[in-house]
Amino acid sequence: MTDPHVSEQDAVPQSVIDTRQEELILVLDFGSQTAQLITRRVREQNVFSQLARPDLSAERIRELNPKGIILSGGPASVYGKDSPQPDPEIFNLGIPILGICYGMQLVCASQGCEVKGGDSREFGRTPSTVLDHSNLFSGVPSNFIAWMSHGDQVQNLSEHFESLASTETCQFAAVKHHSKPFFGLQFHPEVTHTEFGGLLLSNFVQKVCGCEGTWKISNLIEQEIESIRERVGDKQVICGLSGGVDSSVVAALLYRAIGSQLSCIFVDNGLLRKGEADEVEHRFGEHFKTDLHVVDARDLFLSELAGVTDPQEKRKIIGRLFIEVFQKEAVSIENAKFLAQGTLYPDVIESGANPDGPAATIKSHHNVGGLPEKLGFELIEPLRELFKDEVRQMGHELGLPDELIYRHPFPGPGLAVRCLGEVTEERLKVLREADLIVIEELHKANLYRKTKQAFAVLLPIRSVGVMGDGRTYEDVAAIRAVETDDFMTANWSPLPHDVLERMSTRITNNVRGINRVVYDVSSKPPSTIEWE
Repeated sequence: MTDPHVSEQDAVPQSVIDTRQEELILVLDFGSQTAQLITRRVREQNVFSQLARPDLSAERIRELNPKGIILSGGPASVYGKDSPQPDPEIFNLGIPILGICYGMQLVCASQGCEVKGGDSREFGRTPSTVLDHSNLFSGVPSNFIAWMSHGDQVQNLSEHFESLASTETCQFAAVKHHSKPFFGLQFHPEVTHTEFGGLLLSNFVQKVCGCEGTWKISNLIEQEIESIRERVGDKQVICGLSGGVDSSVVAALLYRAIGSQLSCIFVDNGLLRKGEADEVEHRFGEHFKTDLHVVDARDLFLSELAGVTDPQEKRKIIGRLFIEVFQKEAVSIENAKFLAQGTLYPDVIESGANPDGPAATIKSHHNVGGLPEKLGFELIEPLRELFKDEVRQMGHELGLPDELIYRHPFPGPGLAVRCLGEVTEERLKVLREADLIVIEELHKANLYRKTKQAFAVLLPIRSVGVMGDGRTYEDVAAIRAVETDDFMTANWSPLPHDVLERMSTRITNNVRGINRVVYDVSSKPPSTIEWE
């Protein structure tokens, strides 16, 4: 329930800021593509961190009582028309503030410094020199590489600031206020390209903000169990089971919290990988001793998808049918009131479902978008604040096996968004066989764990080929493999050539319907991990 003393503009759902945490670092999001990474890097220090709107009021921030505030980067200019601005009163709260890139310019401008377009823009890896090793730069060597991405920069410091680091073209690459706990970094410490970036954030969180690092996944599990028990009471909870790590961790958490009050529904939508339906039933029986409903909805999904080629339309259809099937099956589950989902923080951000951040919608996600107003269930999303690596940590704590915890992610819409163009049973069969070969070869080469997500994509492109003495005109398959820590950004995986050769040879020789294989060498951003 919303606090009646807080205005509607300032009201922040608990799904955005969790006030149960003793130590909180609040990140105000000014539109940076890497703002979510800041929260994750802070959490690596065992300190809870979450995003909030850039204009969250000082009054509300005071109530939340964070140990520190980080102002993210962003694409705007500080003095630009309609540029996002924080409540100026946040600089009077006495709370430590770290500004990053655009955030640094906001901090400095608020304290009388001059910000304007630099004579030389800086993008990418930049040699940097530390001028003062106290506080923020404690333990950082005198010379390091920083990742820059800016046009504007601080040109003249007021008498209140001093420079902590510089580059060849940026005199004030890092600054601090003489009397207030304000710091600024013109570069991005949250990205892995910045050397000692994690140490810089750790110094801010621990040395400046005084955080002790009390947030742990094990503590979060106990908090969630208590919260679920209190909310559910004697009602029944339905959990959408897919066989992936997210839904499995949700099921394990709920099972520990409420036992037999959990009923799981597994929908076979005809868009699964080869043998996946049988595998899910087998694994469920091994790890959970509770109610499982298996729904065969293959014909329904494929008939509704017939002729549909637009990726967003595919997602909407699948999301709608997914809920309809749940509603119909739920009739047989007595006393069912809640629907549990494995929605993760990146799902919320990329779907534009975060009410506090300006992130644009990148994709529709059936867990967070398109739910009918009269769903019939109250939602339980215990992983909504977590990144994928944190979910895996929770899975370990809950006793799930490694082969399940480290299973590659599979999109909610299934193979529909890997089968580009029209989705038919014939094309899905071809894709399943190609995808299985990719995964088998990764396991044989001991590369499955190194590549955090890998799969085959069937393209709506036909290619001329030669097989035996005849010419062929068949489909093209793409192989996608990425390395990532958080799935917010990802690099394409440089798989060994011999592994790619074996994948390609097996696919073209054994999968009828494919005569050409290509490898995807694009990273996220600018691409996404999935093709649709």
